Amino acid sequence: MTNIVLNLVVLAVVAGATAWTLRRHRAGPLLWTAAVMVLLTLVFDTIMIAVGLYTYAPDKILGIYLAGAPLEDFAYPLAAVLLLPAVWTWVGDGRRRRHAGGQS
Repeated sequence: MTNIVLNLVVLAVVAGATAWTLRRHRAGPLLWTAAVMVLLTLVFDTIMIAVGLYTYAPDKILGIYLAGAPLEDFAYPLAAVLLLPAVWTWVGDGRRRRHAGGQS
């Protein structure tokens, strides 16, 4: 399995699991966060690859690079942008339910 297939499967699962929850959030902050995360990934992955901290097997990636970072690396920050606010909401909803019910 190539990295892009794995990334697409993970992104689909994360998007499916978080879609209902994220509908309650405004899109603007999520899009800005995604843009910042992609930019940081672009800069720091390019640096880490350039200095030789890690390499990729050519048969596992598409070979499409943005600056020096392979396209597949951008799935991780996008998954984080979807997953973290959803988990934060789930945890917060659970705390509100516990406190509303008189439990500690």
